[in-house]
Amino acid sequence: MFLKIENQIEFREKFRRDADLGKMRLPAKQTPASSHTFSPRAPSPPNQQSQPTAMSSSTEEKKKQEEPSKAEESDGEVEIDKESLSAIEREELEFRKDSEIQRILNAFKLDAYAVLDLQPGVPESDIKMQYRKKSLLIHPDKTKNPQAPDAFDRLKKAQNELMDEKARTRLDEAIADARMLLIRERKWTVDHPDLQSEAFKRDWREKTKEVLIDNELRRRKQIKAQLAEEGREQRKADAEAEAKKRKRDNEQAWEDTRDQRISSWRDFQKGKQPSKKKKMKPIG
Repeated sequence: MFLKIENQIEFREKFRRDADLGKMRLPAKQTPASSHTFSPRAPSPPNQQSQPTAMSSSTEEKKKQEEPSKAEESDGEVEIDKESLSAIEREELEFRKDSEIQRILNAFKLDAYAVLDLQPGVPESDIKMQYRKKSLLIHPDKTKNPQAPDAFDRLKKAQNELMDEKARTRLDEAIADARMLLIRERKWTVDHPDLQSEAFKRDWREKTKEVLIDNELRRRKQIKAQLAEEGREQRKADAEAEAKKRKRDNEQAWEDTRDQRISSWRDFQKGKQPSKKKKMKPIG
């Protein structure tokens, strides 16, 4: 019994030492291997379709060989169609450019609305948008048309005129005057139904041209008269300036010769001899 107790004490001390030194190794629990259950695969049903015959297999092989060639042919046709379509679009764009250039050159250049293809009274935003669209279409750098620079210059002048408040006011007044002249000539009222007809609008455009031409001739005459008046005033001013210049030159020349005149006078006084008085003989 004492031996058992001593053995137990020694075993406990040894266990404590091993635990303190970290040498105690507990046996790892062995997990039982997971058992995989396999369900037997059901047998596949027999192929109910009949096997293709040798003739059908050869036909399918021919179809497979023909499919790539047909695809290549279709791709080639698509490329040709795209090229022809792009060529047609380019030709159409060039035709539009040439037509617009010709329209601008044929438009009445005194009417800025006609040059920009706008209706009178449109807001400034429409003027800017229309000018941008037209200028991008007919810009000389984007077309080979030799008349593009002239058309572009006219378009730019028309846009500048409509953006100038005074110039646009004069143009609007001329258009309104043309309308009133037509109404007076036909003895209509301002609410006559024919005022909205296409015939009246056409006549209105023609009358506007006449009014603009008359205004332009009157303006040129005024400029000519103004230049003539300015020319007369300029000639008068030049004559007055020339007279003043001559007077200053004469005064300067007189002042420059002052010493010479004084010296000459002194020399003259020195060389002059006193005159002898003649004795009068007594009479008788």
